[in-house]
Amino acid sequence: MDPLPQQSAPSSPAKTTEPAPQQAQRFGIRARMLALLLPGIVALLALDSWSDYQALTDSLVVAYDQSLLEPVQALANGIVVAGDGSVRVQEPFSIQAMFESTHLRYKYLHVGVQRIPKGEALDVKSPETTLMGVPALPRPAQRPPDGTPVFYDAVHEQHPVRVAALRQTVYDDVHPGVAYSVLIQAAEGIGPRAAAQAETLRQELLRDTRMVVVMALLVWLGVAWSLRPLERLRRSLRERSRDDLKPLDASGVPHEVVPLVDAVNHHIAGHRRMVAKQSQFLADASHQLRTPLSILSIQAGYAVRETDPARMRESLHAIVAQLARTRRLSEQLLALAHATSEDEAAPAEPAVADLNAIARAVVLQYLPLARENDQDLGWVDARGDTANGVADIDSTDAAGEEDDPPVLPVAANAAELHEALANLVHNAIKYTPRGGNITVTVRREASYALAEVCDSGPGIAPERREQVFERFHRDASAGAGAAHGAGLGLTIARSYARRNGGEIELDNADMPESANGGGLRAILRLPLRAF
Repeated sequence: MDPLPQQSAPSSPAKTTEPAPQQAQRFGIRARMLALLLPGIVALLALDSWSDYQALTDSLVVAYDQSLLEPVQALANGIVVAGDGSVRVQEPFSIQAMFESTHLRYKYLHVGVQRIPKGEALDVKSPETTLMGVPALPRPAQRPPDGTPVFYDAVHEQHPVRVAALRQTVYDDVHPGVAYSVLIQAAEGIGPRAAAQAETLRQELLRDTRMVVVMALLVWLGVAWSLRPLERLRRSLRERSRDDLKPLDASGVPHEVVPLVDAVNHHIAGHRRMVAKQSQFLADASHQLRTPLSILSIQAGYAVRETDPARMRESLHAIVAQLARTRRLSEQLLALAHATSEDEAAPAEPAVADLNAIARAVVLQYLPLARENDQDLGWVDARGDTANGVADIDSTDAAGEEDDPPVLPVAANAAELHEALANLVHNAIKYTPRGGNITVTVRREASYALAEVCDSGPGIAPERREQVFERFHRDASAGAGAAHGAGLGLTIARSYARRNGGEIELDNADMPESANGGGLRAILRLPLRAF
């Protein structure tokens, strides 16, 4: 059996390149949480603060307006008509003193009176007599109803002021029909109001800033507290030795991170199994190679000491035979390593191979070895053409052309399928006695393509059929053929079959010419490729 073609060694030693360090994430969990939460918090606080600010501002305006209205009402209560028909203000100085007691700048009072002619309405253009205060205080834009105070903003002497105005009508009891319209005004600068509103806004901003800082600090500390178990995991991993493949301890880890820890533990378990397989493979390979090398060393030493040319030639023939067996063992070890490894460069969609053509090529390859062992190697084509014996197979050699469509298309690597079938046929030739029969049959069964290798050898008991797929396992009941094998043929064949999505099964061949009437049937089963 020829080994799979190997790639030629590079002319220069390969340079070991370390993976580039992964670029750190631009935003960590803390930054992401803050970026997610803070805008919403700030927006809610801004809306709440604006509502509170408006409510407090309205309360301040009402409070200041109420204090501004008090002297106006006091003056209104003190308006009387004297006996001579003049309008007077009772106790104006005490009211003015009370109004000016706060020592605020830009405070003004004004009481003006207009005579209403008998039987006529008030003419706004009629002259007004100022009873007290400043006469030029801005008037309201519209005449307010009697007894209803109004408030408005104005500018007096280039200073913004807030004005409270109240108009009322008084009647002369001495002279019936005579009435007077009295306008009472109180004004003060808006400086205290603006200062109070600014202080309110400042307090709101300070409160909101403290709230945002506290929220950001809580998020930062909360994320840090939540990440502490992960930090412990990171430290424990960094402190481990390279050969420590124990699973990670998920205790104390947040339940959202447990799936990640489980996935890492699953990867570690797979890596541990792979390392164990590699170690076992190296140990088994070393053990299997040590025996033939020891035999070669003994034979070479015997040949060196031998002086008889005939005996020396006999020793050299033994060395050549042992070298051939050692070479096959090395090739099988390489094939097994290739079959059990994961090919990262494998294409996403395997190429299409013709199982019928591959099986036929394997039969043609092993015809000389079967002839040498005086065995009848037969062939049954998937198209129904039967070829038993050497002559019939040779006669069908030109039956198929490379350009013909595949008979049994499968999605697999043709070289690996050839290696798997070659191991099955080689095993059949090795364990079948001289004069025995071996038949390779390719057929279709439902949605599967099958390649069967039947021999008339001693067969394998059903309870031991799974054991023969283990590495370096030799069946003691197989006879002399097992003594010269390494116990890798079936292992390699199944590994290649599974690597390509197939399977290998063992069954009775039911061949009458078998030594025990059973023989062995090795079945390679692969799913058909649909076109």
